[in-house]
Amino acid sequence: MPRFMKGAIPSPNIWNTPQIYEVENRAVDPEGRVEAAMAAIRPWIGATVLDIGCGTGYHLPSLSATAARVIGVEPHEDLVRLAGQRCRSLPNVEIHAATAQALPLADASVDVAFARWAYFFGPGCEPGLAELSRVVRRGGAAFVIDLDPTRGAFGRWFSQSIPAYSARSVERFWSRQGWHTQRLDLRMSFDRRDDLEAVLRIEFTPAIAERAIAETPGLEIAYPNVLRWKLF
Repeated sequence: MPRFMKGAIPSPNIWNTPQIYEVENRAVDPEGRVEAAMAAIRPWIGATVLDIGCGTGYHLPSLSATAARVIGVEPHEDLVRLAGQRCRSLPNVEIHAATAQALPLADASVDVAFARWAYFFGPGCEPGLAELSRVVRRGGAAFVIDLDPTRGAFGRWFSQSIPAYSARSVERFWSRQGWHTQRLDLRMSFDRRDDLEAVLRIEFTPAIAERAIAETPGLEIAYPNVLRWKLF
C-alpha cells in the first residue's frame, strides 16, 4: 500500500528525511517575517485556519495559539501520523490525510489558508487553486510561501538543481490568476555547522549541495522567498 494519497506531488526533502527537515523548519525565518507579512494582510486571530501540506505539523501549534480552529492537510501518511503526535494535546487542531486538489472541507469553511513550500509551483496547480476558491469564505485570504529562485545564491543553487523550472513562467501564471506578490528577505540560522550542511544536502542535488556547502561559511544562509496572496 502506498504511504501517500493518490495525486500527491512528491516532496523529497521532507518525505525522505523528516528529521532533517525539522531542523530546517527551526532554522528558517528566526525573525518571523513570514507571519508578520501575512498577518498584516489578513490576521487569523479567532479564525478557522487551513495549513495545506502541513508535513509533520510544525506550524500547527503556533497557529492554534490564536486561531479558533486549525486544520492541517498532508498527503503523506507517515507525516500525518507525526503531525497527529505533535498536536494530540491541542483540542482545536485537526489533521487530515488529503491532497490540495481534494480538500476534505465544506464550502466556504475557512478564513485563512496557508501553503508553505508545498504544492503551489505555478502551472499545473489549478486544481488546488480551485479548491481554495471553494473552501475559503468571503473576507478570507490564501497565502502561498515559496522560494524565490530569481535572487541570491540559494535561488541560483535551486535553479541549477532543477534546470527545467521556469521562474518567468511561474510569475506569469500567478499574475494571470490574479494573485499579489511580495518579496521577502529571509534567512536560515543554525546552531551547528553539521545541521546547515545536512539541510543543503536535502534541498539540492548532490553536486550542487556540495558546491553550496563550499560557498557558505558560518552558520547562516540567505533565503530569499516570495509571498503570494489572494483575498476572497
